[in-house]
Amino acid sequence: MRNIAQRHKIILAELEKDGYVRVHDLSLRLGVSEVTIRKDLKDLEERRMLIRSHGSAGQVSSLTIDRHIDEKEKVQVGEKTRISEAANRLLVKNDRIIIASGTTVLAFAQHITITDPITVITPSVKVSLILSYKPNVDIIQLGGSLRKSSASVIGPYAESLLTEMMCSKLFIGIDGLDLDHGLTTSNIAEAHLNQYMINAAQEVIVLADSTKFGKRGFGKICNLSTVHHIITDRNAPGNFIQIIREKGIEVTLV
Repeated sequence: MRNIAQRHKIILAELEKDGYVRVHDLSLRLGVSEVTIRKDLKDLEERRMLIRSHGSAGQVSSLTIDRHIDEKEKVQVGEKTRISEAANRLLVKNDRIIIASGTTVLAFAQHITITDPITVITPSVKVSLILSYKPNVDIIQLGGSLRKSSASVIGPYAESLLTEMMCSKLFIGIDGLDLDHGLTTSNIAEAHLNQYMINAAQEVIVLADSTKFGKRGFGKICNLSTVHHIITDRNAPGNFIQIIREKGIEVTLV
């Protein structure tokens, strides 16, 4: 049986490799009880070397911060382009879709090529401006208070309008995807608006590059059980993808 220091070293190595560890898996690998693993994780959390959650743990660096959309547009550009192209193939004639806020869904709006008529509802000012040049796209711009860091609206006016709608698809961007905490974003008001979008859509499609896996934002959007489809890049951690697929969620890797 390995001693405490050896177990801690292995746990941190697994965390560094996968960005996420599960109590059950560590118990089997290290040959100790789940109670022992939980004590190990508690010790490591107290030393600020990981963050515990129910039945698992993630990296300390998994907590997201709010950054301006202009800054976020410059990262993971190739991955966002491939994700956008895959999402574009899901559109059909007369679709009524919601495009949320964020740089990945903004890239999706830039890559929409369908020439048949569709309707887009969005809180994002940038998405509306991009799609205003496409004659086949009818746009409903949600109103409310402008959140400058994301160039999108939030608040009760937008939420109220969404209660009167039923759309075929929601394309949503996120700041974090965690197996226990689900989808999160860095702003709680934006998370709340996203919940209204989910209620207004028949299908929830997450567009997220691989850097979002194992991360948590301040505002929770929903549990993973609410999601129908995730489109991400091939650098997404394999253990995450396997677990997500086991939950019955479709995953497209690009």
